[in-house]
Amino acid sequence: MLVTGKEILEKAHREGYAVGAFNVNNMEILQAVIMAAEEVKAPVIVQTSEGAISYAGIDYLASMVRLAAQKASVPVALHLDHGTNFETLIGCIRHGWTSIMFDGSHLPLAENIAQTKEIVKIAHACGVSVEAELGRLGGIEDNISVDEKDARLTSPDEAVEFVNGTGVDYLAIAIGTAHGKYKGEPKLDFDRLQTIKKLLNMPIVLHGASGVPEDSIVKATKLGINKINIDTDVRVAFTEAVKTIVTTTDIFDPRKICGPARDNMAKVVKAKMEMFGCAGKA
Repeated sequence: MLVTGKEILEKAHREGYAVGAFNVNNMEILQAVIMAAEEVKAPVIVQTSEGAISYAGIDYLASMVRLAAQKASVPVALHLDHGTNFETLIGCIRHGWTSIMFDGSHLPLAENIAQTKEIVKIAHACGVSVEAELGRLGGIEDNISVDEKDARLTSPDEAVEFVNGTGVDYLAIAIGTAHGKYKGEPKLDFDRLQTIKKLLNMPIVLHGASGVPEDSIVKATKLGINKINIDTDVRVAFTEAVKTIVTTTDIFDPRKICGPARDNMAKVVKAKMEMFGCAGKA
């Protein structure tokens, strides 16, 4: 069933677990995510980036996820990840996304608040939940690229000002993670997370979680993270399976290449859901 992001994440916030939000670009990734969610009985957030929309088409993605959600036995939210383009944000609302993220983290605080507030007004009028980001993660994800020198952690005081000024439903914060593959082990600022969670008392989002050690993820969840974004780990699972098949066999049937890749991605997604504590929470 297709539900709002707020419905899924408010429950996670109340009960103290995190829900996996997985980026999808094609049918096989979507199937892997839904297969895993149904197997472990977990609510799930299916994410599309602006890059995914450009690649697959907004109509194709909307239709695929809507069908998958209708057939699924678990709650599914359709979320726009890192929306920066106003036309894309509105297009997603029109095409049935139940959650959108406006990423104004590159803007000065006052401008980020002003623009996010307007997006919230429009989205809420349509029954769509809104995520925003405060602080900046380093790394690269689709069309989002932030140099290390420009990355900055989220200020607790600014977080309070931002949420009060915008009315967002959940907030992505920067506590030491980054987009893409890590060169070393990320060190998360748990004290900052704990402070922000206590001040805001709302669902908190962690971006750049692929490659973060399990103990850090579990601790972050216990301290108040309720939505965890995963993209890179799923892409790696797909690529590894495809590489193995095309380099060790003479198979040329796409179904016999993409099928095992889908199964490998489902294993990764299932493991993440169990780690996040959302298994059995559907």
